[in-house]
Amino acid sequence: QVRPVESGGGLVQAGGSLRLSCAASGSIFSINTMLWYRQAPGKQRELVASITRGGSTDYADSVKGRFTISRDNAKNTVYLQMNSLRPEDTAVYYCNMVVVGSHDFWGQGLQVTVSS
Repeated sequence: QVRPVESGGGLVQAGGSLRLSCAASGSIFSINTMLWYRQAPGKQRELVASITRGGSTDYADSVKGRFTISRDNAKNTVYLQMNSLRPEDTAVYYCNMVVVGSHDFWGQGLQVTVSS
């Protein structure tokens, strides 16, 4: 029922910024927590940031102070504003949306490459 579609990835120089978007079909009333994960080459998937329906946020220590997660409930969309990007931020970024009943749905993944 929830089919997230991601956009906004690409290549950026170190110190630059990108904003990722992830939009889902379906009603906002069914979506609880929205999350961003990433998977770097040779690494396991890690949780980057999350935001609850009420707007409470949490961040991985590695991105705290640089990344900001936000959501637009009217558009069923979650955003990840990424500033001061570093080469170690290079990864495939996935959004995830948890709906009522704790079922979750994944975006298709976006490549983010930060050059030094």
